[in-house]
Amino acid sequence: MNTLLLLSESTFYLILAAGGFVLISLLFYMVPLGLWFSAQFSGVRISLLQLIAMRIRKVPPAIIVNAMINSTKAGLKITRDELEAHFLAGGHVQKVISALISADKANIPLDFKAATAIDLAGRDVFQAVQMSVQPRVIDTPPVAAVAKDGIQLVAKARVTVRANIKQLVGGAGEETILARVGEGIVTSIGSAVSHKQVLENPDSISKLVLGKGLDSGTAFEILSIDIADVDVGKNIGAELQMAQANADKNIAQAKAEERRSLAIALEQENKAKAQESRAKVIEAEAQIPMAIAEAFRSGQLGIMDYYKMQNVQADTDMRNKIAGSGNQKPNGNTTKE
Repeated sequence: MNTLLLLSESTFYLILAAGGFVLISLLFYMVPLGLWFSAQFSGVRISLLQLIAMRIRKVPPAIIVNAMINSTKAGLKITRDELEAHFLAGGHVQKVISALISADKANIPLDFKAATAIDLAGRDVFQAVQMSVQPRVIDTPPVAAVAKDGIQLVAKARVTVRANIKQLVGGAGEETILARVGEGIVTSIGSAVSHKQVLENPDSISKLVLGKGLDSGTAFEILSIDIADVDVGKNIGAELQMAQANADKNIAQAKAEERRSLAIALEQENKAKAQESRAKVIEAEAQIPMAIAEAFRSGQLGIMDYYKMQNVQADTDMRNKIAGSGNQKPNGNTTKE
């Protein structure tokens, strides 16, 4: 019995100790005394009730307090409400504070409203400030263009840019810069009379491209455009001429084949007409014996007349043969004219 009583008392004390530990942990969670002491020693005036209210609003007090400490030590005047509003809007508080401190040290005009707008627009405001201090070099992909003499040139350029803080919100990105620079290189090479002119003065490309104001409407400011390499490509003009010559040859062959087909068709048509005429002649010759027989029956032709006609025909055949024998060739063959 005493043992059971002792066990129940020990269990009660354990439960009581666990409950006290939970309450103390919850108290320290809701009341971040460590952050409060750090803020007080850093010159940031913030009360425990405000820290508890942050917990209730589901705002991490550590982020807000550390941001306030950093801004205060840097001499920036940023309120707790502004930081909380930016956090609740989905922004990155620490990046904004770091960007403001860097901009202030580099004498770059940037206020809290502009920094939060850039951050909420999806851009890294701290990286943008760093790019404003230290320009960035962008290598363009190889750009192929053809000069007026038909020679292809492949150029590579290096574009030095720095961020334009005023146009980060709504400004175009690096892709637009690369596209505009590529377009300018193509225009510059295409307007050159000879590819040798471009090879002799590659800086003419960068001067022409840089003078077009390609950074307008973008989030960057172009400082310089340097041509890194220019290679000679294909002879596009010669290839186009060869292709045109082959096309002309194929067209001429097609027209010649068409004329040959028409000539063959006409020849076959003439042969058919000749056969048709020959058939008519044979048909007419076949009617001669019938006409002679009819002449015998009607008494218009006598037997002596018929024999005379046969003799005339025989004489004619003989004369034709004699005339043909005069055109004999040395091999004994004869030809008829």
